[in-house]
Amino acid sequence: MPQLNPAPWFFIMLTSWLVFSLITQPKLLHFTSTNPPSSKTPTTAKPAPWTWPWT
Repeated sequence: MPQLNPAPWFFIMLTSWLVFSLITQPKLLHFTSTNPPSSKTPTTAKPAPWTWPWT
């Protein structure tokens, strides 16, 4: 059964993890957030009740 032979699949898995760890991940970690989190608590405005014309 070819799926039980780990020789080609282990090399593919190892290569893909090395590419992710050494190339892709450092590039992704260099991105800065466009909207950094702030320490202020958000203020929520209380909406005014809607006045229905038929009540």
